[in-house]
Amino acid sequence: MEPPLLDENEQNLFANPAADPRKMRRIIAEDPEWSLATVPRLIDICVKHIVNNFAENPLLDELKPKHKEKVLEALATDLPLKITAPLVSDEGYWKRCCKSRWSVCDTDQYGDSWKRMFFERNMEDLIENYVPESTELSDITETLELSKDFIKRLRIRQLLPQIKDVSSGLPQEDEVSDQGSDTGTDDSLDHFDFGLIINKLPNLAELSITYGVRNCGMNFEWSLFEFTQKDCSLLAKAVKSCTHLQILRLQRCQIEDEKARLIISHLLDHPGLRVLDLSHNRIGDKTGRAVGKLLSVNKILEEVNLCDNSIQAEGASAIAFSLKKNSTLQTLNLKLNRIGDEGGRNICQALMKTTTLLHIDLSSNGLGEHVAANLAEVLSHNQSLEHIIISCNKLGVAGGRVLQEGLENNRVLKTFDLRLTEISQQSEHSIMNVIKSNKEKDNNSISV
Repeated sequence: MEPPLLDENEQNLFANPAADPRKMRRIIAEDPEWSLATVPRLIDICVKHIVNNFAENPLLDELKPKHKEKVLEALATDLPLKITAPLVSDEGYWKRCCKSRWSVCDTDQYGDSWKRMFFERNMEDLIENYVPESTELSDITETLELSKDFIKRLRIRQLLPQIKDVSSGLPQEDEVSDQGSDTGTDDSLDHFDFGLIINKLPNLAELSITYGVRNCGMNFEWSLFEFTQKDCSLLAKAVKSCTHLQILRLQRCQIEDEKARLIISHLLDHPGLRVLDLSHNRIGDKTGRAVGKLLSVNKILEEVNLCDNSIQAEGASAIAFSLKKNSTLQTLNLKLNRIGDEGGRNICQALMKTTTLLHIDLSSNGLGEHVAANLAEVLSHNQSLEHIIISCNKLGVAGGRVLQEGLENNRVLKTFDLRLTEISQQSEHSIMNVIKSNKEKDNNSISV
């Protein structure tokens, strides 16, 4: 038998040329990513090309749905908004954009829309980091034009003041004494002008602003938390012109009576305002009178929050007088004020006549046993109040008994907060039984 013309190795190379070590070395040298895997499909190559060149040539609507989905899954989240805002409506893409930028994301507060969340939070970040006379306003205006149709609410948690001009004689950081930080300074530093953007947001329904600086650390100065007269004037005009605004919240802004009255004066004939929140400020009786006037002329206001201020009997009485004539207010929060027994009695007299108020908070107002007697009368006659909070007032044991008696024929009250009011446990237990019974009856009627 004649020996084969080729040995075993040569036969293998002949049968599979790709196994030739010399050819393998040459192929690897020319293309390090080359492999023996199946060549990608043409459609995958096209999708990859579209994704890689999307910024220069955005191609999406022309694609078939299945191909469009592949492109959206692969698009980068840092593409310019001028490209993605008008073109991309896919919630999955905007979800990836949100999660890549913020660690905590909850669409419940944004109408279950990831796109709305992205544009609202993006605009909030731009405003919160804007420094007057230092930051270019063009970044905000350009983004505003792309975002205006998606923004329904802005919650501004800080506003940076303009940078101090050292040459003008204003103190530098290391020249500020401890005494200056405690007593405040005369340096007024203005903030962002909301009049530049509010009228360009056709869907804006809620505006919440805090004039202050977060995480200022050792650089704390009272001027960083000042709501200046210019800020007040500009904001008041902007809010008045924004006729579609429904909710205005100005919390923790160190607002005093003069500025609060200026803002309210611009809201007297506002056609859309439903909620006014001036909680945690420094307003007093003058603002109370202004709020009373607002309640008497505004026909759609549903909620007023004046929590944690310095309103006393005079301001509370003005609010009570207007409350008797108001037919729209549903929630009134006077928690942590100083209305005392006189203000409390006047509020209770107003509650005897109002038929729309559902929630009232009078906690921590220095109320005593005499107010408990007036409130018991309210409980006997008022058929609209569902939630009353009167905690942290010295109603006393006698006050608890009269409240218990007044609640005997009440069938609508579902919340009655009496913590730290010094009433007896027996009265509290009896009152809570009535509240529980009212809740059960309400639940049964709803189920039927």
